Amino acid sequence: MMDSQEIFQPEGMVMGNIVNEPQEVENARINAPQSQEDIVARLKELAEADVIAEKQELDALKRAFYKIHKTEVADARTEFIENGGAPEAFLPAPNVLEDEFKATMNIIRQKRAEQHAQIERQKEENAQKKQEILERIKTLSSTPEEANQAYKEFKELQTQWQELKLIPAEKANELWKTYQLYVELYYDQLKLNHEFREYDFKKNLEIKTHLCEVAEKLGEESDVISAFQQLQNLHQEYKETGPVSKELREDIWNRFKAASTVINKRHQQHFEDLKAREEENLAQKTALCEKIENINIADIKTSAEWEAQTAEIIEMQKEWRTIGYTPQKMNIKIFERFRIACDKFFTEKAAFFKTLKENQADNLSRKTALCEKAETLKDNTDWKATSDKFMQLQKEWKTIGAVPKKYSESLWQRFNTACDYFFEERSKATASQRNEEKENLQKKEDIIEKLKALLENNEDENKSDAVKALIKEWNEIGFVPFKEKDRVYKQYRETIDQIYKTLNISAARRKLDNFKNKLKNDAKEDGQTLARERERLIRIYENKHNEIKTYENNLGFLTSNSKKGNNLVNEMNKKVEKLKDELQLLGEKITAINEKIKEIDNK
Repeated sequence: MMDSQEIFQPEGMVMGNIVNEPQEVENARINAPQSQEDIVARLKELAEADVIAEKQELDALKRAFYKIHKTEVADARTEFIENGGAPEAFLPAPNVLEDEFKATMNIIRQKRAEQHAQIERQKEENAQKKQEILERIKTLSSTPEEANQAYKEFKELQTQWQELKLIPAEKANELWKTYQLYVELYYDQLKLNHEFREYDFKKNLEIKTHLCEVAEKLGEESDVISAFQQLQNLHQEYKETGPVSKELREDIWNRFKAASTVINKRHQQHFEDLKAREEENLAQKTALCEKIENINIADIKTSAEWEAQTAEIIEMQKEWRTIGYTPQKMNIKIFERFRIACDKFFTEKAAFFKTLKENQADNLSRKTALCEKAETLKDNTDWKATSDKFMQLQKEWKTIGAVPKKYSESLWQRFNTACDYFFEERSKATASQRNEEKENLQKKEDIIEKLKALLENNEDENKSDAVKALIKEWNEIGFVPFKEKDRVYKQYRETIDQIYKTLNISAARRKLDNFKNKLKNDAKEDGQTLARERERLIRIYENKHNEIKTYENNLGFLTSNSKKGNNLVNEMNKKVEKLKDELQLLGEKITAINEKIKEIDNK
């Protein structure tokens, strides 16, 4: 009977599309055409070839053709939007090669269908021929005499069997099992010279040993895919080789199976590594998607920031192209995610620059209007009023945003030229005025020095008249340089205040002395007059004391942020100081009356 090891095949060793598909897919990836023209040219080669075009390659070419077209449309759309076009206005260019692509593909499909039908007919014919060979081997195996006499015919039948390669897949296994059964039946019936039988076993052993050696060498082959494919051919040849002696069958099969296992494991590991690389590529591409999706569009305010971010995205797109394939079920999905993220960014960018252009156009119109106003005013000789207008124009210019770059410099030069012309003309016209202001400054500084000299003079006689004369002279002097105005007035005001304070103290002292002299006369008359005067002064004292409190309370609510506010605060402070001086004088008068009343009471 047939030994079971002769027909056993390790899992995954069956020849056919399922086993070969990973290699076809990988070849399609590695050798993928780079343009639609290349794809059409390759299809024409396949259409003119005598052999049947592989379905995997056709499918890969079709996917690549439409993927390239889709990428070109996406790139064209991005460029259209970047150049200011509205997304909804974009129309893709027609695919000029699509009709030629479809026509060539139809030719190949028709040719494949015809060849497929022819192959199917050939398979059926071969199956029928193999069935006839089986019937003849069965007949030869019926008696020892028939087997011995027909050995040569039996070998010819085996050769014919091996030459019939193509048969229907659903009949292949059953025909093979039947063949192996009848062959072993024949050998069991064979009573021919023992040397013939041993010779066959020896030749088969040599062939199978060679197959083992070849399989073992394939285990060291660097091209794992090629080694796996060659192993399939070795298995087919091993199956078609006749049996060896019974005692060697298991050993030779185990050797061949062990070599096959090494190649199978390497083949399996290759695709596991490929899968791991694809998962790693998926992780890298996912990270790029997330990086673009996490860009906060609201934080991008200026065109420079948009361009900087665009440069980063372009770098990410370049990086994307360097990353290999992802798992097939995720390839399209992850690309769509990346494309959508990029499209969203560039759509927002296009909208920003569209708005920017509109704003710049409005700014251009506003700044042009300012240039026209400046050019209208530049010849006006009302220097003060026109200067104010020019300064207002310059302030307004600063509040207006950018204009298109090609107009920016020329527009600024136009505006600046008009401004410079006016201020240069004003400067020429007011040169004499500035000289006069300098002379006025010197006069006012001289008056300040005279006032300081009066302040140091202790003689009060005629000081008040001298001060009034200098004040009159000050008021008659014209303008001083603008930048010196506040400084010189401050010195003048402080000096005047100090002089008046000195004069007030002297006057108050004279008033107090006069009051004390008057008290001596009042005391001679009677004490009632002093008491009434004392009550009158106390009422005045209390009223002024309350007035001071009112002023101080109001000062707490005033602010001196403005020039006007500062002047008001200064005036109120002066009133408070004057009231305090008057209050002090009243206090001293009341004290003097108290002392006089005390003297009268002690007498």
